[in-house]
Amino acid sequence: MPVIMGTAGHIDHGKTTLVKALTGVDCDRLAEEKKRGITIELGFASMELPGGQTLGVVDVPGHERFVKNMVAGAAGIDFVVLVIAADEGVMPQTREHLEICTLLGVTDGVVALTKVDAVDEEWLALVTEDVRAYLSSSFLAEAPLIPVSAHNGQGLDALRAELARLAGDHAPKRRSDLARLPIDRVFTMRGHGTVVTGTLISGTLHAGDEVTLYPSGKASKVRGLQVHGHTDDAARAGQRTAVNLMGLEVEDVERGEVLARPGTLFPSLAWNMEVTCLPSAHRGLRHRGEVHFHHGTREVMARLYFLDRDKLEPGQTALCQARFESPLAGVTGDRCVMRAFSPLRTVAGGTIISPLAGRVKRHGPELALLSALPAAGPEERVALHLKLRGREGASFAALMVLTGLESRELEKALQGFSGKGLASLWDKEARQWISGEVLDELSAGLLAHLAAFHKREPLKQGVARGELASTWGKGLHPKLMHFLAERLIKAGKIVQEQELMRLPEHSVSLGTDQADLRQRLLGVYEQGGLTPPNYKDVLELLGVGQKEAQPVYKLLQDQGLISRIKEDMYFAVSALEGLKKSVAAYFAEHKELGPQDFRELTNLTRKFSIPLLEYLDKEKVTMRVGDKRLARAL
Repeated sequence: MPVIMGTAGHIDHGKTTLVKALTGVDCDRLAEEKKRGITIELGFASMELPGGQTLGVVDVPGHERFVKNMVAGAAGIDFVVLVIAADEGVMPQTREHLEICTLLGVTDGVVALTKVDAVDEEWLALVTEDVRAYLSSSFLAEAPLIPVSAHNGQGLDALRAELARLAGDHAPKRRSDLARLPIDRVFTMRGHGTVVTGTLISGTLHAGDEVTLYPSGKASKVRGLQVHGHTDDAARAGQRTAVNLMGLEVEDVERGEVLARPGTLFPSLAWNMEVTCLPSAHRGLRHRGEVHFHHGTREVMARLYFLDRDKLEPGQTALCQARFESPLAGVTGDRCVMRAFSPLRTVAGGTIISPLAGRVKRHGPELALLSALPAAGPEERVALHLKLRGREGASFAALMVLTGLESRELEKALQGFSGKGLASLWDKEARQWISGEVLDELSAGLLAHLAAFHKREPLKQGVARGELASTWGKGLHPKLMHFLAERLIKAGKIVQEQELMRLPEHSVSLGTDQADLRQRLLGVYEQGGLTPPNYKDVLELLGVGQKEAQPVYKLLQDQGLISRIKEDMYFAVSALEGLKKSVAAYFAEHKELGPQDFRELTNLTRKFSIPLLEYLDKEKVTMRVGDKRLARAL
């Protein structure tokens, strides 16, 4: 597995000089760096180790004004060489760089005590003792401390041997299925076009791959790759990588963007995080306080919303929602660094527990789910994220960044959940999943809605499926609404009759008066045949009001016994079916049907013949051509 080493330490303590002595590469490439004699931008080199392994090297600036560049470089390293000058000892950026490495999850390294040729043995012993005391509570407490001089070569062989040991012992855990390259440099190469560089922190990139820049969403294709300065067909996680991009100009790409495959990352304006305020911070972090937020190679402004407190004191850890001024694309488990405004200094770090965060109420019900995430195992993490996503659910691709799991591990967990009813795949094409618990809550809500509807409208057979989706199901994805309804129908909890949906136990129950009115109404229309009285005349004839009659009219229509073909004009369905048969018989002997032919066939006046001819057109029995009707081919 490729390994990346990073430098850290105060300005002018010899980081770049040491890298040049070890690799032969001068990482200060800018004219301003040469002129001022300080490192401003990140520098990159590589060195061959015994056994043939190549060690990538990231050289970072030590000046306090360029700490943001240091964070960008440290974001992808596996272990650190903390550089401390023997003639000065521990200095401010020594402390800040070490804290940044700690916050970014670096747990291994070596200490290079440089410029030993400039001090005597007594001073070196004092500095060594002081450095050991300072590092005693850090991850470098047991690390080797190697005195070196880049000028006369003292200690360089011992340092190389220690680097080889670290690289050999180090087995960084990197995902293999989610290619991510945080971009730290963008430039043009003559004859090639736009090139971006970075440390491939996970996955693999191949020449010819389709790629996307996040968060901008700009699409491109990998024209070519270089790994540690050599052309290659593929780059693997942990390698310093240069990518030649097709179809993009330099101004189309920003440092801090992430290069990944299409549809694999999801930029968001808010992340849920576990945040730790450094014990060395001068003061705590306030709720709604603003910070410089560093993730990968990107820096944005962010506000911190603590979910269970008003202030995070130095040394404390708490849940927090970070909200950004512009979107960031992260993955659960990523580490971030936060710096205060005044004084501009590193004050906190955090780990993403959900990179797709919705609004969370302080002290709200989500807090218990979020609190369980940091210590959750793989399967529990999947279950918790599905619950947090609620009725929206999550796609398989979104769950990959939400859970931080490899695709095979995630697939296994989801299939296990599906078999136990703990999760459901409601859209196979888009691979959309929803929590079984959330689905059960939706099911209960839908059944309760139908029960309330039946109680409110006892004379209605049921609710039209489309009406149900636009009322109770408003806001649900149409495919999820369909999945939910089909699931309940299959389980026998809902009955569907044509377009109407009802509970199995529901049947129209009429009171004595309503049952009598139903029979009388139906009798009027069946007796009226194709010349029924109009609506108002029927009400007057039966001595009932519109409010009393309307539910019974609707029931007769739902039962398929009467049909409304025009305002205030209803017909018995039996009469209409008889009309269709008469017209079909007419067309068996004639090619066309004119208005006069229809009146002669039915003995109807214009009042009824015109609406009924339009009804036949609508029912696709006839087709109007000019003033005549033709039989519609079935």
